Amino acid sequence: MKKNVLISGGSGFVGKHLTDLLIKNGFSVSILSRNQQQNTADVSYYQWDVDNQYIDEKSVLNANFIIHLAGENIAGERWTTKRKKAIIQSRELSIQLIYDALKINNKKIEAFVSASGIGIYGAVNGPEICHEDTIPANDFLGITCQKWEAAADKISDLNIRTVKIRTGLVLGKEDGFLKKLMPIFNFYLGAALGSGKQYMPWIHIDDLCRMYLEALNNTKMSGAYNAAINDNTTNTIFSKTLAKIVGYSIWLPNVPEFIIQLGMGEMAQIILTGRRVSSDKIEKLGFQFEFKSLEVALSSIIN
Repeated sequence: MKKNVLISGGSGFVGKHLTDLLIKNGFSVSILSRNQQQNTADVSYYQWDVDNQYIDEKSVLNANFIIHLAGENIAGERWTTKRKKAIIQSRELSIQLIYDALKINNKKIEAFVSASGIGIYGAVNGPEICHEDTIPANDFLGITCQKWEAAADKISDLNIRTVKIRTGLVLGKEDGFLKKLMPIFNFYLGAALGSGKQYMPWIHIDDLCRMYLEALNNTKMSGAYNAAINDNTTNTIFSKTLAKIVGYSIWLPNVPEFIIQLGMGEMAQIILTGRRVSSDKIEKLGFQFEFKSLEVALSSIIN
């Protein structure tokens, strides 16, 4: 009988790719959704409502593994006080729902795997390479990720193996950062942002999904893992590489920081700052990234 993986946030960019990979690897998939959807041969849908703290407990009872991807998009809207609260609560309350369902039903699953972000290391620039034991930052991104992970750690208190995937910039065709950039670069109008010196730890969508699969299969995985390539890519390097693949050399000057800040407010720190991170921990377990070259990764997506 196929083992079942319950995914929250399964209809999103990462969730869709991950669902396909899990099915190809012999799992059945269940997805928590706010809206009622029709089941398919490989995917079952269960309703939940985080705001009203409702979850169909059958989704948890039928699961062998749970992957938690749900949460308000950090880069979706300007960071007003209300928006910041929604970003944090969407992560804490959604995990709390799952925790309560597990605890009340005394349900033991093989592993709980939660998304997190390299934002835990802070919205700062600098040459330091951040490892999983690097002290978290006290800015908004750092605090958000700490609360996110603290909520996930409650699952481990139920004697369930818990893994936290600290994700960098995810490169994929259908959504995310590249989707916003490609129209600009396709018109030969791409340019570096701000100083261009900020690091951009990235990961190909395929490698990220394979890392989640590894977290299910590898019982040695527990705790936090960085999901990003440490190749010292800066925003300038990224921009020049993307332009090269499109077929031109960047000719415009860097977009000034103040223009980005005017348009995005405090949220501009997402693209104006960036730290290097190490992937040593996951690689020492035997995981191998298929895409370690930025040019190869971008080419596989664009061409």
